[in-house]
Amino acid sequence: MSISIYRTSGTWWAGTADTAAKVDTSATTTAQLLADRAVLERAAAGLETATVDGLDLISPVTAPCRVVAQMTNFASHIEDTGGNPKTVPLTFFRKSSASITGPVADIVKPTHVRLLDYEVEIGLVIGRGIAVGTTVTADNLADYVCGLTVTNDVSARDVQLTKTQFYESKSYPTFTPAGPALVLLDADELGRFGDLRLRTRVNGELRQNSTVDNDMIYRPAEALTALARFQQLSPGDLVMTGTPVGTALSAPPKAVHKVVSLLPDDVKWKMFFAGQARNSKYLHDGDVVEASIATDDGKIDLGAQRNVVRYA
Repeated sequence: MSISIYRTSGTWWAGTADTAAKVDTSATTTAQLLADRAVLERAAAGLETATVDGLDLISPVTAPCRVVAQMTNFASHIEDTGGNPKTVPLTFFRKSSASITGPVADIVKPTHVRLLDYEVEIGLVIGRGIAVGTTVTADNLADYVCGLTVTNDVSARDVQLTKTQFYESKSYPTFTPAGPALVLLDADELGRFGDLRLRTRVNGELRQNSTVDNDMIYRPAEALTALARFQQLSPGDLVMTGTPVGTALSAPPKAVHKVVSLLPDDVKWKMFFAGQARNSKYLHDGDVVEASIATDDGKIDLGAQRNVVRYA
């Protein structure tokens, strides 16, 4: 049975999607907390609980840690940005863990960024170390992935595209909202990964809405095995698994793309950014971004974030 882990300043909590009790622990990091599953189970079974809505939540994933993200891993998103899902490789990029922020904290746009975008993603939280050379399968996935959390891969598209620079464009402070909960799952529950639905709303407008089974290309076991060819992972690390269609960034029609590709780079980028500046889907000062992940029957519910965009 799942246990939802929450974090407030100086305190860990364990319970359900609605109520939680304080965890009797001296742990200050996610990794330390995960090392004592018994204390989490005792707290989750406690009678003195608080309403989750009344807690001042911060990220249940603590920094420093490794933050690794899969690139273009949903077919709908690849098609929308002009790619071919049948030929896209399994690739990764890193984000700074200093970009992690809480589920209700502000997303702050740096002054030089013009095109601020959102990407709801399922975050895998590592519970047991994965050594280089490890093979992760559907059968042993729960040995390594202890739970899931909602994440938002906030992106400065103008930095990302002009510099082909994922690390910088996705690593500014507040660019990785995580939580509200780290939901610990057993093997059977983790087996329902494909049933999870990802949603993003901006100012109440539904922008992203897709299920893993209908859209995700490379599932966690395959992705972690590929990552373990060259990268070890430790308890408390975060692996983000891609986003579906519905982000502000979208490819131009193929005919336009073909013509524009013949132009010099400086002219091409000038035209691109002039067009993107008219795209109202990019995030503006005061916008409210709500990202949520759950199965349609509600039996697995990772919760919902609500972050307000602020311009620095």
